[in-house]
Amino acid sequence: MAKSDIRVLALDLDGTLTNDEKQITPRTRAALDAALAKGVTVVLASGRPTAGVTPVAQDLALGQPGRAGAILSYNGGAIVDCGPGHRVLWHQDLPAAMVPALCDFAAQQNVAIVTYNSQGIVTERPEDPWAQREGFTNKLPMIKVDNLAAYVNYPVNKMLITLDPVRLPHVLKAGLERFAGQIDLYSSSPFFIEAVPLGVAKDRSLAALLDRMGLTRDNLMACGDGMNDRSMIRYAGVGVAMANAEGPVKAEADYVTTADNNHDGVAEAVERFIL
Repeated sequence: MAKSDIRVLALDLDGTLTNDEKQITPRTRAALDAALAKGVTVVLASGRPTAGVTPVAQDLALGQPGRAGAILSYNGGAIVDCGPGHRVLWHQDLPAAMVPALCDFAAQQNVAIVTYNSQGIVTERPEDPWAQREGFTNKLPMIKVDNLAAYVNYPVNKMLITLDPVRLPHVLKAGLERFAGQIDLYSSSPFFIEAVPLGVAKDRSLAALLDRMGLTRDNLMACGDGMNDRSMIRYAGVGVAMANAEGPVKAEADYVTTADNNHDGVAEAVERFIL
């Protein structure tokens, strides 16, 4: 593929764009600045809520003149333009009945469950150490409510079960059996189970975005490290896995970086395929 063919760069955040301290390193920032200057649209594609991705977009000045960008949040549940007005370009919400059903399931399993509002992360168990990891990653406050199912009277793109990694396989299996054919459940880390609408994935929302832009998958490069990145890496014209990616993710990639997320793996890919 000619380098000039890549018009959109989709980047997972945690374990990909940011290092383990959740920072963008200078070399990676310089590579993204150069790609933006060439007219490439940067899409921050994350499982985080929109509010948890927004500070990264602001740090990169996405949406400023000459710096086209978008936020793909909730693993593809929503895409928001970073430009003026922050237009919602795509969204898919959980069926309303799933909110109390998921809360009931979490209570039966004695695990924490969270969702989001415009201020932060909403949960009945803000002291849960695994839930607090979501707060740390997103740099959002934990908001305690007495009854999460009753509190959520607005559309949500996803809910997140947080739990001890030792319990995850059992709880995920039970959830898959209970909610089969209703929603999608999958593990996005050793201590998180994502609950999203059926069919929500990064590739599907990226396809919708490319269609709006009059582009195709051949114009897309996607970089990631986690299992929830496989669909966009498989879909992209150039799919890139970080050196620190899980084995099945690397198997989907056209290119695996020699450097991990702590050593400018994204910069390596951008320099090779775009600059």
